Amino acid sequence: MSEFRLDLERTARIGFGEAIYCAGKSVAQVTAILESDPARALLLTRLEPAKFEALPATVRVRLDWDPVSHTAWQGDPAPLPEAAGPRIAIVTAGTSDVPVAREATRTLRFSGHASTEIVDVGVAGLWRLLDRVAELRRYQVVIVVAGMDAALPSVIGGLVPGVVIAVPTSVGYGVAAGGRAGLDAILASCAPGITVVNIDNGYGAACAALRVLNALLLHNKEVPS
Repeated sequence: MSEFRLDLERTARIGFGEAIYCAGKSVAQVTAILESDPARALLLTRLEPAKFEALPATVRVRLDWDPVSHTAWQGDPAPLPEAAGPRIAIVTAGTSDVPVAREATRTLRFSGHASTEIVDVGVAGLWRLLDRVAELRRYQVVIVVAGMDAALPSVIGGLVPGVVIAVPTSVGYGVAAGGRAGLDAILASCAPGITVVNIDNGYGAACAALRVLNALLLHNKEVPS
């Protein structure tokens, strides 16, 4: 009996497909999943370099693997809309947060959505953020990725009207390491209406953004212009 069952109807149910979480899976298990239907487009997350290199060459050649985010996809991602520009910005407090942010970027791209990355605008140099506020206010969704005390989501939450999705990261010294300090700080934020996902969960933040955009699309279809 197979050790896995792909959720082939997820896109029809909720608007985006299943991702293959590779951490904890053996090379043999990842290989079996990918070889079960080589023509099927699949998103893979947490595919570490050693595990990627251990996959059979015939499997690796089919994958678009990103060494920063440790994500990969088999097959072609969904096409981007022809006219509309990115509706999602992905903001990081520091460059150390980029791997988590890139996981969100790649997840969105696989699902047919472009995004704009704005890197290294943390509160330690607040002028860097203030230079981009007018730009950030144009996006429907802003994903904010921050470690340490994760103050950046609260600041952005008080400056922009769009949906703010916060991702605490495990970046930091001492009590900040592991990300719990950042998670607690965001949950206790005085900026109302911030959505929070789990520590280092760029994939989850992207899925939350997809739900927002899908809801907007459904609303636009149902309401006559």
